[in-house]
Amino acid sequence: MSDQSVSSLPPSSSAPSNPGEIKRILETALLISQEPLPLSELKKLFDEELSPEILRRLLEELREDWAEKGVELVNVASGWRFHSKPEMQQFLDRLNPQKPPRYSRAVLETLAIIAYRQPVTRGDIEEIRGVTVSSPVLRTLETRGWIEAIGHRDVPGRPALYATTRSFLNDLNLRSLEELPALEDLGSLIEPQGSMDLLPTPQPAAAADDAEIMLPVLQSSAEADPVANSLPLQQEKIVD
Repeated sequence: MSDQSVSSLPPSSSAPSNPGEIKRILETALLISQEPLPLSELKKLFDEELSPEILRRLLEELREDWAEKGVELVNVASGWRFHSKPEMQQFLDRLNPQKPPRYSRAVLETLAIIAYRQPVTRGDIEEIRGVTVSSPVLRTLETRGWIEAIGHRDVPGRPALYATTRSFLNDLNLRSLEELPALEDLGSLIEPQGSMDLLPTPQPAAAADDAEIMLPVLQSSAEADPVANSLPLQQEKIVD
């Protein structure tokens, strides 16, 4: 009787026997996860040892399976995740009519400088923008989780060095800084007629003309010294 009961049990769900079942498990875990899952976490789903190569191949197949749907599987800095395609956002907004925060030009320009020239100090940002960087601007970016202080420059005063975070890459659906758009394409992200005038960020009087400063300065510096604009700047001496 006992032998018959054991033999009638279904195979253990913790030991998938074919790629299709492995993909189904990966799909389920990724759909219910609130955060991107790296390969190291996805491997924990299975008792047997699955190589990173096998997992990547199956994830790529899973990505193709969802290619024609409104949700897509993407690989970002922190791992793999599902998210809605951009063309679906207008419909999803009807369920949640709250508009996301829109950031001022000063905030976006500061973020762009940090992203393309990191690690940088507040003084570096002010030198490029030509205006004072107010504390609320940096605080907005830190609160959003897009930048963080990673150390201090080894000079008098030891100013903090700022760099972008993994969350910044995740939110832009990027795996690394090398996937940032070219500087000449950056204008399309922040130029549209006041579309980024947002969330009132206190600005010093000197910043009145900052709308005309950012892109020309970044573009000219990239043309003059492309090596100095590589990501990240390796020659910086950082002191914790």
